[in-house]
Amino acid sequence: MPQFTLIGLCEPKDAASQAAFDEWFVDQHIEDTTHCPNFVRGQVFKLAGKHLSIDAPSQYLSLYEVEAESYEEAERVLNEWQADPNAWPGRAQHMATMAKHGEIPMVAHGSGWYELLATYQGSGKSSYRAT
Repeated sequence: MPQFTLIGLCEPKDAASQAAFDEWFVDQHIEDTTHCPNFVRGQVFKLAGKHLSIDAPSQYLSLYEVEAESYEEAERVLNEWQADPNAWPGRAQHMATMAKHGEIPMVAHGSGWYELLATYQGSGKSSYRAT
């Protein structure tokens, strides 16, 4: 089955939103979203340093690995699942945390679906190559 990665570039709205961002996004949203059908793994990274002095568009990067026939299918399933108030056991806590902070405590600088074309191991050999 084809594999896709949903990538998000985001960060807290401002310094005052850091704790809310950590609680809602880092501690809940990433894990909760991985409960969506077809989702294999969710990860979040914080920028540790620039590469070659190139500006990074965001301080945080979220990655969701998804198996689906197409990114359109993955997007449809995710949107339907997130709209369902009973989709996963943690949904109520997820929504309560957002309500506690009054809004989503982050700004998104970009997001998109990327289809896996190849994976390379440390030896330089490809362990996966899209056909």
